[in-house]
Amino acid sequence: MHNRKHLEQYRKHLRNNATSAEAFLWKHLSKKQLEGRKFRRQHSIQNYIVDFFCPSEKLIIELDGEVHNNPKAQEKDRIRDEFFKNLDYTVLRFENKMVFDSLPSVLDEITQCFTSKK
Repeated sequence: MHNRKHLEQYRKHLRNNATSAEAFLWKHLSKKQLEGRKFRRQHSIQNYIVDFFCPSEKLIIELDGEVHNNPKAQEKDRIRDEFFKNLDYTVLRFENKMVFDSLPSVLDEITQCFTSKK
């Protein structure tokens, strides 16, 4: 279910070609910096690859750029989010701009999803 072999090359490509917003947020999520939680980036769950995943919290974080601002992409995102919700995952979506302009708020919203203190 997680990190299927046939998606490995694609996950690697996405990690090596991260958007500036992904790279910026990763600096704050990596190495258990956020309340000791381990995050993975470009992690696959079934046939979807998510931007960031915290296994202990069943939390998915997606960063949305301009490409997500059209009805077709928004419908795909809605279907994808519903799929994860049915697997009992929480999905948080942030616009790339928000990561740069309001990082403390983004990190606060993420930590509010944590179920227990470590």
